[in-house]
Amino acid sequence: MWMTSVVGSSAFHHSFLVSLRFLVLGSVLATAFTIPKKLDRPHFAMSMTTPTTMPSSKPMPKRSEPLPPMIVSTTPGTWAYDTMSRRVDGEIMQRTEEDNPEWESRPEFAASFQKFKELRAELQAAGSTKIRHLNKPLSSETEEEAAHRQLEWQQWYDILDPYVKKGDTWLSAPWLVTEFYAYRRLLEALGYWDAGNPATFHRDPFLPAKRAGLESSVASAEPCMERLEELAQGDVDVAAGIGVAAGGFALWGNKMDLSLWPANVDHATVDVFSKILASATENLLHDDTSQLANHCQTLKEKGGGHVDIIVDNAGFELITDLALADYLIQSGIAKCVTFQLKSHPTFVSDAMEKDLRMHVDHYAEVVDPVAFPHSSQAGKRWQEYLEDGRWKCHEDNFWVQPLPMWDMYDELRQDMAHRCDLAFVKGDANYRRLLGDIEWDLTNNTFQDVVGNYFPCAVCALRTLKAELGCGMDADQVERAKGLAPDDWMVTGRFGVVQFGTGTKTE
Repeated sequence: MWMTSVVGSSAFHHSFLVSLRFLVLGSVLATAFTIPKKLDRPHFAMSMTTPTTMPSSKPMPKRSEPLPPMIVSTTPGTWAYDTMSRRVDGEIMQRTEEDNPEWESRPEFAASFQKFKELRAELQAAGSTKIRHLNKPLSSETEEEAAHRQLEWQQWYDILDPYVKKGDTWLSAPWLVTEFYAYRRLLEALGYWDAGNPATFHRDPFLPAKRAGLESSVASAEPCMERLEELAQGDVDVAAGIGVAAGGFALWGNKMDLSLWPANVDHATVDVFSKILASATENLLHDDTSQLANHCQTLKEKGGGHVDIIVDNAGFELITDLALADYLIQSGIAKCVTFQLKSHPTFVSDAMEKDLRMHVDHYAEVVDPVAFPHSSQAGKRWQEYLEDGRWKCHEDNFWVQPLPMWDMYDELRQDMAHRCDLAFVKGDANYRRLLGDIEWDLTNNTFQDVVGNYFPCAVCALRTLKAELGCGMDADQVERAKGLAPDDWMVTGRFGVVQFGTGTKTE
């Protein structure tokens, strides 16, 4: 999340509010379970099933012919190839090493640092290095943790086995599989689950990046939090409110991805998000805000529903997700919001429960209430929501694995089908999983047919494009995007979609 040198002045605050009012008036964007406050290690996933494919009777995307294979990383010039042959090692692993200088200087990290360098060597020879199964779990602190570790290892064994047997390399195995696998192998190398080494046990290698993203978020968040209070206090209808909170804040917050744009704490007083929002409507390639608003209005009229947010990144994006959840509670659309979170560190900035609570506590207890009064008040509200159960957190192995979402584990699927009235799916990696990382027709395959036909409840994808796939986009907008950025319109996060599907849940 590279922070540009924009002065956080009243002029920018004014332009921000003008842009938001434009969003509202323009037909809405173009028409814990409760746990102790402080955690020193993550909770473990609740799923206890191990299938990696679903029986044929389970809902699938609507398609007349068999599904095509998943995208692989063997074609030079594609984003998949660049990611697996260069970016993961040359940018992400390199930056992670630089963020953790103690790996090289302290003896307790010597063994894990050597394994980390061996992993980097594999990635540097991705085209010729075959992938392998994960090492079997190390000793754990408790029997419960040992059972979870064994389950997670077995799930990964089942995922990887077809590709290991074929002798696939880091490039010839499906891109989605190898990208998730790279982060899982990183934790293996670093001794993340090695209870015998306190220096590495449950140590998040991405925590420096997450903290930097959090600390640099406040200036951009302050006008959002002020607008959030106006939405809650004023006579704003659901269509306008959800358009700003979901189609404004939460959608375009996804552009601030720490794996692509690392945060700069030196720019903590700079508001960069207002400029992103100012061009929001012109960069939407599909907008189902009206359908989303109708569904939210129905939930509100029923006294509020149970809404899930399948979270993507920590840092500023997570703050915009918290703002969305805040609006859902204050507006009466939701009586409970559940955050679906990662069960271990992955993709640099992907959020776990400990990260969410760190963000809430930072806004409630660290942010200067004089300089940033609306952000400070928001943090205090968020603490109340977590304490009284209106907000809940749930970590699950499924969210850190490369399975298509139609292969959701039974326990998780049944929970969402029976409990959840609406799920917001955030970010590009989650979106790729919604589509099975398959190259659907960008305009002719509708989101309802691809995702709404199988998802266990009503679903809204909020995605800025960072991978060369998609569905259900407006043909004229796609052509316009190609004309504006012919080389990279699908991978920079400049363009976005708000897409709604009904899901399979029946009343």
